[in-house]
Amino acid sequence: MKSILTIVGARPQFVKAAVVSKALAEVGIEEEIIHTGQHYDHEMSTVFWDELNLPAPSVNLEVGSGSHGKQTGIMLQKIEEFIFGLPQNPDALLVYGDTNSTLAGALVASKLHIPIVHIEAGLRSFNKEMPEEINRILTDHASEFLFCSSEQGVDQLAKEGITHNVFNVGDVMYDALLTFSEIADKKIDLKQVLPFNKEEYYLATIHRPSNTDSDTNLNSVLQAFSKLSKPVVWPVHPRNKKKLKSLAIPKNLHLIEPVSYFKMMVLLKNCSKVITDSGGLQKEAYWMKKPCITVRQETEWVETLKGGWNQLTGANTKAIVKAVQQNPDGDWTSLYGDGKATKKITKVLKEKFI
Repeated sequence: MKSILTIVGARPQFVKAAVVSKALAEVGIEEEIIHTGQHYDHEMSTVFWDELNLPAPSVNLEVGSGSHGKQTGIMLQKIEEFIFGLPQNPDALLVYGDTNSTLAGALVASKLHIPIVHIEAGLRSFNKEMPEEINRILTDHASEFLFCSSEQGVDQLAKEGITHNVFNVGDVMYDALLTFSEIADKKIDLKQVLPFNKEEYYLATIHRPSNTDSDTNLNSVLQAFSKLSKPVVWPVHPRNKKKLKSLAIPKNLHLIEPVSYFKMMVLLKNCSKVITDSGGLQKEAYWMKKPCITVRQETEWVETLKGGWNQLTGANTKAIVKAVQQNPDGDWTSLYGDGKATKKITKVLKEKFI
């Protein structure tokens, strides 16, 4: 039996692994999971494993937070040590997206000549000041199997000379959303999380260092929130709690603790619009038919911009307020596959790899 070692460390990766790991087991691929500990808060880590019924990780490296270099370096060392402790190398190493956990896993595998499977390949923001952009480029160029969320990703890889074992399978996050959103509705009532009714609030997630580490940018975002007609609900990342304590918080801003995936699905399904700098939430908002305001100058998910369903504003107060006041002017169309990406991935791996 072929074996795959999967590296995860952040919330979106736990969600993706929940559906991919199940699909791997169904086709007889043995999997071990390493949790790097990049996200370590209970609501951003442990609860996801329980809620999504993920297979228990073989190890939690407990890397925690730190500078990009320090965090990635510790992961490199600990992932390599874990592999050296195995009876034999895994047949492949699987990574998701563009986090430091992804890059560390890919670098270790490339040094040990272990084939790399990259899910969510081919994405580009074309902004190399973003650490995620460097992570995804390097991972793509080291990978043996590259699974893209759309034809745009396939085309981008071809422009960079990568054409071997490249597949457009759709987005595994869509698989997860279809799988878990109904379960979330049955388990969680909005009133358990918020004192608001459906569409009475905007949902915000702001976590990128370009926004949160800059007092100017963060204040611009907060000022925009203060000018909006509805309450803004923001589940705050642990690293930003202290930062916000020193700033003027608008009266209509409701800061809440980080939430589980199921709770986030309920918040998203019931909000009026989304204001975010997250990559994954842009897609989830689109699938839920919620207009999205992206507080960045660029997006990897360019398809969502069509029809005004997603608008780019940067950390500009006036631009954010204006975008929130506008509604999509184009029809909603299905993007990023048919919700069967995991089956397509395992079919390819079974045919070409096992």
